[in-house]
Amino acid sequence: MEWVVTFVASEIASQPSVWEQTGSVSLAGLPAAGERVAVLGCGTSYFMAQAYAALRESAGQGETDAWPASEFPAGRRYDRVVAFTRSGTTTEVLAALSRASAPTVVLTASPSTPVASVAGTVISLPFADERSVVQTRFATAVLVLLRAHLGESVASLPAAASAALSSSLSPALSSASQFTFIGSGWAVGVAHEAALKLREAAQVWTESYYAMEYRHGPVSIAAPGWVVLIFGSAPDGLLAELGSTGVHVEHSGLDPVVDLVRVQGVAVELATGRGLNPDAPRHLDRSVILT
Repeated sequence: MEWVVTFVASEIASQPSVWEQTGSVSLAGLPAAGERVAVLGCGTSYFMAQAYAALRESAGQGETDAWPASEFPAGRRYDRVVAFTRSGTTTEVLAALSRASAPTVVLTASPSTPVASVAGTVISLPFADERSVVQTRFATAVLVLLRAHLGESVASLPAAASAALSSSLSPALSSASQFTFIGSGWAVGVAHEAALKLREAAQVWTESYYAMEYRHGPVSIAAPGWVVLIFGSAPDGLLAELGSTGVHVEHSGLDPVVDLVRVQGVAVELATGRGLNPDAPRHLDRSVILT
C-alpha cells in the first residue's frame, strides 16, 4: 500500500511494532475469570468494547456487556467496569466511571488526564497514542492486549499485519462508492469499526452488520461496483449468494484485527484520492468534551 504521508498513515504503519510492545504492559486490574463485567467506550472504543465482550464470553470468562459510555446502566450489578479512552478526557466515559459502583479499570494512551481521578486502576499504553483525530493503533493495541489476557496466542499478529501492510489493494476497493462490512461473534465489532474508519477519513457511504443479519434485508442493496468485506469466517452459503448479486466480495481469511489494518489503509487511500485530509475529518475533534 502507498499512501500520502500523514499522521494516520504513519500510525497505521506502526501497528506491528506497537502490538509487540503490548507484551510489556501490566495487566493488573483487568477482570478475573468468572466476574460479571461491563465494558464501556465511545465511537471506536465502543466497537472495541463489543469485540472484547464477545471474546471474553466465548472464552468462558464470564458474562460481559458492552455499552456506549453514555448508555451505561450504573444501577446494574457488575463485578468490574472496564473502559477504553485514548485521550482520557471523553466526557461520557468520565461520567460513567464516576457513577459506577463496582471496581473500575481504564485503558488509555494518556494516563495523566482527568480519567486518572475517576478510575480505580489505570492501564497505560502511551506508546500507542496518536496525533491523528482518526483512531487506529490505540484501538488495535487494546484489542491485542486483551486477547493475550484472555489466553490467546497473539505472537503471530505483528508479522501478519506487516504482510497485510505490504500487500496491494484490489482495484475494486479503490473505485468502490459503497462498502458493507460484516462479521460474526467478536468480528462484528471490528466490522463496525471498519465502517467508521471509512466514514471518518474518506466520507464514504458504509454500513456494517452481523453476517447472518445481512441476509435479512441489507443484501438488497448489493450491486456491481459496490463492496462487501467479510471479517473472519463466512456463514455457509453466503459467498454463493453474494456472487449472484454482482457485488465485489472481499474475504481474506486473515485474523479480523489484521484485516482491519488493511481497511485502515483503504480509508487513507480513498481520502487522499478525494482530496481529503484523513488526519482531520470534518466536524470531529480528537476527543469529545461536552460542556
